[in-house]
Amino acid sequence: MAKINIDGKEYDSDALSEDARTNMLNVKYCDDKVADLKRELAIAQTARNAYAQALKNALPKDA
Repeated sequence: MAKINIDGKEYDSDALSEDARTNMLNVKYCDDKVADLKRELAIAQTARNAYAQALKNALPKDA
């Protein structure tokens, strides 16, 4: 009997319909996926910055 809060209202998850519980799980899945993608983006941006710096360091100094 978990309590969940949606738009400022508290609900007992056990009392929700199967459809509502399914949608609740889908929202959770999407939230988790968005968090994972944000972490992947941060990693990619960090790597990109490192590669850009390495490129600058590898360019001829007299150009």
